[in-house]
Amino acid sequence: MDKIILDGMGGDNAPAAVVEGAVRALKEEKQLYLIIAGRESEIKAELTKFKYDCSRLEILDCPDVIGMNDIPTEAVKNKNASLTAAFWQLKKQDDICGLVTAGSTGATIAGGQIILGRIRGIKRAALCPALPNINNGVTLLCDCGANAECKPVMLCQFAVMASAYAQAGFGKVNPKVGLLNNGTEEHKGDTLRQETYKYLSRMDGINFIGNVEGRDINFGEADIVVADGFSGNVALKSIEGCAKMILATMKKQFKSSPASLIGAAFFSGAIKRMKKGLDFDKYGGALLLGLKKVVVKTHGSSKPSAITNSIKNALSIYRNGLIPKVEQLLTKVDLDNLIPEEQ
Repeated sequence: MDKIILDGMGGDNAPAAVVEGAVRALKEEKQLYLIIAGRESEIKAELTKFKYDCSRLEILDCPDVIGMNDIPTEAVKNKNASLTAAFWQLKKQDDICGLVTAGSTGATIAGGQIILGRIRGIKRAALCPALPNINNGVTLLCDCGANAECKPVMLCQFAVMASAYAQAGFGKVNPKVGLLNNGTEEHKGDTLRQETYKYLSRMDGINFIGNVEGRDINFGEADIVVADGFSGNVALKSIEGCAKMILATMKKQFKSSPASLIGAAFFSGAIKRMKKGLDFDKYGGALLLGLKKVVVKTHGSSKPSAITNSIKNALSIYRNGLIPKVEQLLTKVDLDNLIPEEQ
């Protein structure tokens, strides 16, 4: 039985969405055991709405909640909150293989690095979501918000961690790695991008294909796109906004006239497939790469389906050996001998 711990009070729709998502996951994964950290009375009230295997679920009572306005590091250090308690249990109990939260991104990153700790040799943890692409697959974007300022060694480590994730999470063999830049030419970009390009080109075990532009991310030219957290976050939000705009525009145009409504009926199957292809919740949340155990950070506005998918994603990644794969790939690329210490 594999154990996952949930931040029961994290997110805009907690604890209702977390509890419903948890119950769905229990029904779909028969070898799953869940621990929900949070206010016990509120979680129990939500659980009464469902039938589930109570022998595979327990509640860890915690009085506090980390809010979006809390200072992340102070909240992690001083609050007996659901997210903090979840991280401590994840650290202390060897049989808990992962954590899922829809709570504060800053607190998740802080808790991961302060309480759980990073894999030996990793400079910084990085957020890595799986974005749908035109090939009915995914493109991993690493980093998308954890590290606004980066050094070349950090971006190279993001490539290592995301390559291991592509293998463990999606079965990619020798995944293609691109560097997010303002042009595809080797000489493009600022000093950070130029230096990173040079090192990525020399790394053993990394299938580096060169620079990619923001418009290339969803066309699957690269399995992984490496970015600093600032650029990656701008790219992610732009992609999400564009997908929402396309769907909203289609809906508006189809309702604009009786003829359009009739036309929409003929294309209903294609429209449903398109919506499914643009569904960012399908793969759960972003993986916080670089930590000693699996941590998935999903959207604060996550619905039950996103919670369920995040749990299943965390479970699959653990079972496929993500952490050992990162450690093995780090040894293979040998960044210490490739990149000067100041980089």
